[in-house]
Amino acid sequence: MRTELCDRLGIEHPIFGFTPSEHVAAAVSRAGGLGVLGAVRYNDPADLAAALDWMDANTDGRPYGVDVVMPMKAPTEGSFGDLNALVPPAHRDFVEKTLQELGVPPLPAEENDQGVLGWLHSVARAHVEIALEHRPALIANALGSPPADVIGQAHDRGILVAALAGRVDHARRQVADGVDIVVAQGSEAGGHTGEVGTMVLVPEIVDAVGEQVPVLAAGGIGSGRQVTAALALGASGVWMGSTWLLTSEYAEGLPGQTAVSQALLKASSSDTVRARIYSGKMARLVKSKWTEAWAAPGAPDPLPMPLQNLLVGEAHRRISAADDPEVVAMPAGQIIGRFDTLRAVADVIADIVKEAEETRARLAT
Repeated sequence: MRTELCDRLGIEHPIFGFTPSEHVAAAVSRAGGLGVLGAVRYNDPADLAAALDWMDANTDGRPYGVDVVMPMKAPTEGSFGDLNALVPPAHRDFVEKTLQELGVPPLPAEENDQGVLGWLHSVARAHVEIALEHRPALIANALGSPPADVIGQAHDRGILVAALAGRVDHARRQVADGVDIVVAQGSEAGGHTGEVGTMVLVPEIVDAVGEQVPVLAAGGIGSGRQVTAALALGASGVWMGSTWLLTSEYAEGLPGQTAVSQALLKASSSDTVRARIYSGKMARLVKSKWTEAWAAPGAPDPLPMPLQNLLVGEAHRRISAADDPEVVAMPAGQIIGRFDTLRAVADVIADIVKEAEETRARLAT
């Protein structure tokens, strides 16, 4: 399963594991892949610094990456209070009414805070600054090319830059901007994702930019057969996210995920939905009573980023605290239908590698 990209990054397997958990990211790196820590949940840059300090000490010297969220066009900015004032009262009323109808109680007063601010351009820049103070081998941007100065700073430190693309024109623009790796993310993926399926998108992007930069395949990949298929389509590796949601390290590293785990274990590959309700940009989530409420007649249209996340940030924390598997707000891809138990990251990767080798042997006969 080794590709040129493995040699370039010093990893054993071309498996890139995106996750909001530093425990999962470190485990992916220790198992021979490249763990990529999602930074968006860290409001305080000091908390991200602490997580990266922990990864520096717990990856056995192996490389890892950091994923930030920096829209190519800076969204509405301002203080938390300024931004909150832009959220229409009718939207707030809808969210509160929905939570009450779903039986989701308020948070204790001491737990109320500003919600996730990592969607703000200024906060994402702080994340980049913290990442550059550590030793990532890769900085990825979930929303396309980061600003030119960010790419330049990364390159000055020998750090590769990756960007996620859901269309061929996105990929071409990213390469022109100086991105080193394009992640061709098909519609099957969890979180922010486009409309084109992985099987169609990956060879299109490989044909368009594959001679210039490596391409990673993302979306609906969670087995050795699927990794082999991605490599056959011309990808240099795979970018996986939803697979790690059902690992023991994820459950241990992010407490309060019991209901999410139960919902994901129960879900089939058809139990996800694409909507703008999570952040204001189109994202795939696991279906629940919360997503159904936003799709019901009379529900308001989601707000643009970052206002939508500010609107639902407290709701997400209340939903998490309520611990009800029928009411979750969780990005997840269609691959979740493949898993029915929690497993260790190392075991997941070992099985993927084993099945990929068996698949290649079968195809060679």
